[in-house]
Amino acid sequence: MTRVDRDRWGVPQLWAGDADALARLQGRVAATDRAWQISVERWRAEGRLAAHVGPSELAWDRFARRVRLDDTARRCYERLDPDTRRWVEAYVDGVNSGLAEGAAAAPEFAATGSAPEPWRPWSPLGVFLVQHVLFSTFPNKLWRAHVARTLGPEAAGLFAVEGPSSAGSNAWALPADPATGRGPLIAGDPHRLLELPGVYQQVRLACPEFDVVGLAFPGVPGLPHFGHTGRVAWAVTNAMADYQDLYRERLRRDGDRVLARDVDGWTPVSRHVEEIEVRGGDPETVEVIETPRGPVIDHDRVTGEAIALRAPSRVEARLGFEALLPLLRARRAGDVADALRHWVEPVNSVLVADTEGGVRRLVAGLVPVRDERCRREPVPAWEPAYRWRGDYLPPVDEPVDGVAVCANDRRDDVAAHGDDFAPPHRARRIRALLAEGAEASAVHTDDRLPAGPLYRLLDRLDPGRLDEPARALLRRLRQWDRAMAAGSAEAGAYAAWRAALARRLRVHPLLRALDEPCGFDELFAPWTDPAARIGLALDHLAAGFDLAEPAAEALAEVAAGPAPGAWGSRHLLHPVHLGVDPAVTDAVTAMRERVALSGDTDCVLATSSVPGVSDACWRGPVARYVWDLTDRAASRWVVPFGASGRPGDPHFADQLTHWAAGTLIPVPAGPLTGDETT
Repeated sequence: MTRVDRDRWGVPQLWAGDADALARLQGRVAATDRAWQISVERWRAEGRLAAHVGPSELAWDRFARRVRLDDTARRCYERLDPDTRRWVEAYVDGVNSGLAEGAAAAPEFAATGSAPEPWRPWSPLGVFLVQHVLFSTFPNKLWRAHVARTLGPEAAGLFAVEGPSSAGSNAWALPADPATGRGPLIAGDPHRLLELPGVYQQVRLACPEFDVVGLAFPGVPGLPHFGHTGRVAWAVTNAMADYQDLYRERLRRDGDRVLARDVDGWTPVSRHVEEIEVRGGDPETVEVIETPRGPVIDHDRVTGEAIALRAPSRVEARLGFEALLPLLRARRAGDVADALRHWVEPVNSVLVADTEGGVRRLVAGLVPVRDERCRREPVPAWEPAYRWRGDYLPPVDEPVDGVAVCANDRRDDVAAHGDDFAPPHRARRIRALLAEGAEASAVHTDDRLPAGPLYRLLDRLDPGRLDEPARALLRRLRQWDRAMAAGSAEAGAYAAWRAALARRLRVHPLLRALDEPCGFDELFAPWTDPAARIGLALDHLAAGFDLAEPAAEALAEVAAGPAPGAWGSRHLLHPVHLGVDPAVTDAVTAMRERVALSGDTDCVLATSSVPGVSDACWRGPVARYVWDLTDRAASRWVVPFGASGRPGDPHFADQLTHWAAGTLIPVPAGPLTGDETT
């Protein structure tokens, strides 16, 4: 017996007689609600998206083939323990049973002349890899290599902040309050690309063993990152760990053979050629090479060297799926910690609380022990000093006294795991708000900028050297409360000033060498684009250089031009959407023109933009949640768009107004049994 209910927001509530039947039902619902989305992610994993949507996806398909996503997924599937493998296979069976129904309601298939294809047993692992292969810090190492080559090795520190695709995630835990009888509370908001449909699917999963609400990746069984079982709840943020390394490889050819320089000479390596089909274009071949370090993902067109990626998931042939079913069965914080000992990547900071009042802080995932230089840049593959040593940093599992906050910042639990962390101001601001007694919704939507080096630069400007319009603007910005509110004219003027400053720094004598060709594939442009990196590093640059002159020029430029308008007139939601159906594209365009957002990259409400490039927001909170351990029915959540991935469905974007306003909706509650079959 199985049952599918939906609450007023269309969130599926699933009941089945056992865990395998429930996995099958979850797969079926994912396919009926998100058929196009999960098909796209499966094609991405296999490097076959260009065959369905055209040349725009060639760069990704080349990378997916080179990095061997599908082969890694298959290897990890083959190493699953029997219980986990059976459970994943049940999910795949459910996907396959629901694809035809889901595709019939998804206009994108007809628009592209595509049809859903039966999933293979390892497809969920491939979907998970797609979501996380670029989630680590390895693309930052390409940028550092470019900075070192153009500005010198000492300049890398100027850009030692979150990269363009890193998270702005927050999570916090409040301990139980014996005086009031309130149990612990966990809340937060993961930040990723704001994709439409959303990357997370709200769901309730119930069977005789467990009853869990949480956020699932469509195409992946269980609830990897955020869940509440009724007795224990957990949440993750990016630990900002460095667990993937890049190796500079020297290759030479001997006929069809390829050899790589190794410690002891030249070693034959794996090599074959694959063909990528392209909708509306000619097929393209891609050479797939794997050295003893790992797959060759790119070539440095400046040095001629190949770049190989070494990652724990491929080295160990494990992803951590063995943790997923035990997470659903967890009853105490210790159960979550035990489950996550199987975790591999991405490396997560985890906050866990249970109804017994305990709060724990974990770091889950594998970080290899190796030379520190490996964390900073691509290293020579033929030098033995840079080999992995065969072991990993020990997991972190520690009790928390008082309030715990994780905001991608450098803390004692994660400091040994990485080099690039978010600045500390989001974590500090959250702690201050919680100390003042702020409710979770007020923390989620806090839009105050820190008084960092960039803002303090305004205090160093000499009003006497400015004309009257610029002096008037300077007075306004110095008196401003630093709230990046959508309706604030001062926030709009501040954004216009820093954008003008970022454009000036792009051509500044100290930095303009960054415009030299970087030599890496176009796929990595979000990490290697000088305009974006300068815009995101303005605080560091203001602390490291005397920027008074370009700052004054930027202020004069804004003061002399048209009024910038309120922040929300330029900080508009810009969801990432694979525009293949004209009707859907028109709806997304309208959304991009009307949804004004508060917040900014450095706020707790990290609705990110890139100064000097665009004030539009395409990365931000992809969910918000409050897990109440006193009464799960009192928990709240929201996603940016809706529960359905089907355009035209009433639940395609019905949560958008709540998400934009910062309000939350109830999680599904009440009895759920298998009295009805669906």
